[in-house]
Amino acid sequence: MRTVMYQTHHGLKMGVKTDRGILDVDAAAKTFAGYSEVPITATELLYSGGKGRELLQELVLQALQEGESSLFHKEETLEFGPCVDNPQKIICIGLNYRNHAAESNMPIPEVPIVFSKFSNALTGDGADIKLPVKSQQVDYEAELAIVIGAEVSRVKEEEALSYVYGYCNANDLSARDLQMKTPQWLLGKTCDGFAPVGPYLVSKDEIPDPNQLSISTVVNGEVRQSSQTSDMIFSCEEIIAYLSDHMTLYPGDMIMTGTPEGVIMGYPEEKQSWLKAGDEVTIEIENIGSLTNQFIDGQE
Repeated sequence: MRTVMYQTHHGLKMGVKTDRGILDVDAAAKTFAGYSEVPITATELLYSGGKGRELLQELVLQALQEGESSLFHKEETLEFGPCVDNPQKIICIGLNYRNHAAESNMPIPEVPIVFSKFSNALTGDGADIKLPVKSQQVDYEAELAIVIGAEVSRVKEEEALSYVYGYCNANDLSARDLQMKTPQWLLGKTCDGFAPVGPYLVSKDEIPDPNQLSISTVVNGEVRQSSQTSDMIFSCEEIIAYLSDHMTLYPGDMIMTGTPEGVIMGYPEEKQSWLKAGDEVTIEIENIGSLTNQFIDGQE
């Protein structure tokens, strides 16, 4: 199942991608009897457990069989929000691809490098992102994001993926000049709009092995990153187990798993051309879809 969050006059609403378009879950729940407890936001879905997810799937099936066309929206008409609307934590893993560590002239990490972003950084597919006025070195980072679906603490690696709800595209945008001002990366990582995610939240049943996916970045039509999640130093299972040894993970928590080689920071200094107003960046991950954002002048 692929869910989205999209903007309406009443705030964000959840939809489900179908062959007929994006199903308006709230409208469908009000149309058919027996769905008063169906989750109508991504947060509700992630906290609802198996029962809520099954109820949503039943609603989708009934809407496809009996629903009027008014319950479905054409995808191109929607303004997407972040596919997870209210994560408690946005956790990021740094230098998690072997070739990216090499291009950055940094040693292979012995344990995951962990940092965070805040909710102000969240935005969706198609959103314009303002370039920070205090930065001249904004970089893209294609990343697979894990979305937790059940509370978990101190889990073993072999059981870790059972606590995952699904996956989505993410762009771990980074203001490198702010990031490198101090040993703490936070300032350059969580500027407004620096965590676009989506458009789809894809349930794990559609992604048999998250450690075997192609991942790429295209900037203004030019491929800049092209790799496989198999190049990750720490697998999705290892990351979840490691984090859960130190903090409880809750439904909706997002884990950005690192970026492959090809970021601007990895280019020779004379070839570094940082993101500027008018640039368009698309992140694409196999079986998950593509995430596109344009950049605009932060002074506007």
